[in-house]
Amino acid sequence: MRHMNFEYNTTRNELILAEYGRNVQNMVKYIIELPDREERNRYAQAVIDLMGFLNPHLRDVADFKHKLWDHLHIISGYQIDVDSPYPKPEPEAALIRPQHIGYPQQKIKYKHYGKTIEALIEKAKEVDEPERKAEMVEGIANFMKMSYVTWNKDTVTDETIIKNLTELSEGQLQLQEGVNLSKVEFKPLAMQQNKPGNAKKKKNKNKQNKQRY
Repeated sequence: MRHMNFEYNTTRNELILAEYGRNVQNMVKYIIELPDREERNRYAQAVIDLMGFLNPHLRDVADFKHKLWDHLHIISGYQIDVDSPYPKPEPEAALIRPQHIGYPQQKIKYKHYGKTIEALIEKAKEVDEPERKAEMVEGIANFMKMSYVTWNKDTVTDETIIKNLTELSEGQLQLQEGVNLSKVEFKPLAMQQNKPGNAKKKKNKNKQNKQRY
């Protein structure tokens, strides 16, 4: 029986950029070893065209040709010596990590209102026009009421919203007298299911099912 040698992935060199596959990596390795520069340039251009064909999504990336040439150098371990139309990337650039953005350090006074409400309040405090400012304050208060009910799953009085608005704005925003906030009520799922209309629909549906059989 003829003995066959199998090549396993565990014995192969590690793929540097897996999206291009092992064949492209082997081609790049072959180009590195070519003694003639003109021949290396010709083969390099052919590999670039192949890389672009294998990854058409790169065409949506700005300067995708530049990206392909950078990848060619990376696959070669920065050893390929060809006439690239773009500057050769530095190996150190691949090791540079972006700076950590960090987490916001500001604390939110009321989580159920969120940071958006606080940002809107700061914006309204800067408005000088009385009429426009009053409209913004009323809109913010209604938004606060809706957020409160959604988060806490409970109803809330207008007095509570007005009190929270005063606290968050440090007393700089006041709802005009006589303005009533929109009615927002929390309705548990069980109450919604037991509405008279829903019960009637359920009865008709059961009746239809009985008629089928």
